[in-house]
Amino acid sequence: MTAPVRIDSWLWAIRVYKTRSAATTACRAGHVRVNGDRIKAAQTVKPGDEVRVRIAGFDRILVVRQTLSKRVGAPVAVTAYEDRTPPREPVAMVAVRDRGAGRPTKRERREIDRLRGRDAGLDD
Repeated sequence: MTAPVRIDSWLWAIRVYKTRSAATTACRAGHVRVNGDRIKAAQTVKPGDEVRVRIAGFDRILVVRQTLSKRVGAPVAVTAYEDRTPPREPVAMVAVRDRGAGRPTKRERREIDRLRGRDAGLDD
């Protein structure tokens, strides 16, 4: 299939979004760009277009290989695009306790120390 397809339909078909309405909402919010331009949900894509999708604060860069208008299985969906997203930098975990949660238990203290890297010599 090489006919142009609506961007919201294509993003839903390749399983970037769970529903087509979620893809449409993302387009309206400006989270989807095709070849560097913000677009509307009705904009069509064709093979060779670069699609940038902002999800959870990170951009996914996808290049259209094949246009799909209907949702397909995950193994087939992966073949419809080329993922050029750079690898994410690892985010350090931070121990956060709710205010007023009281004093941490011995187990919680160990977990906090382990997250902060202060567990040297404690595990025998």
